[in-house]
Amino acid sequence: MSSEPARPAPTAESPLPRRSLAVCALIGAAVMAAVDEVVFHQLLHWHHFYDRSTRGVGLLSDGLLHTAELLGLVAGFFLYADLRRRRALAPAHGVAGVFLGLGAFQLFDGVVDHKLLRLHQIRYGVDVTGYDVAWNTGGLLLLLVGAALAVRAGRRERDHDRDRAREHHRDQGRDGNPDRPTA
Repeated sequence: MSSEPARPAPTAESPLPRRSLAVCALIGAAVMAAVDEVVFHQLLHWHHFYDRSTRGVGLLSDGLLHTAELLGLVAGFFLYADLRRRRALAPAHGVAGVFLGLGAFQLFDGVVDHKLLRLHQIRYGVDVTGYDVAWNTGGLLLLLVGAALAVRAGRRERDHDRDRAREHHRDQGRDGNPDRPTA
């Protein structure tokens, strides 16, 4: 017989749409950082995260990006598991969050890192205009998909809440007494 006390079963909480969206956005941003780092930095060797110094500094910057991306993934999945454990995950908001995170990372990288800070370019030795347009358009499309999914999830949530309120009001009767039938 085990001497450990029995753990209480997880209680069902109501879904947490904003938290679900934020947690999954963190996961989406970390996934896009991983795709960028693995594909463009490691496989294609097009650039490093910071290309304005020596090759060694560029490799160090890639390692730091990889560390941040892994920390984001680990933290995101722990937070996701907590939402699932507490039965507080709002799946539609979560899917929207993933797309928002993917697009936010990509657009931030394309606009801030590539153009404003000039930490690196997508590729060197070629005209980058087409690459920039494709990268930033892809990020914008991912953001738009995420925003559309978030709006849709919000509408469904409001409709569901409204329907539950109507049922509750109908069950309570006009004067709030559930035992008295309505006229």
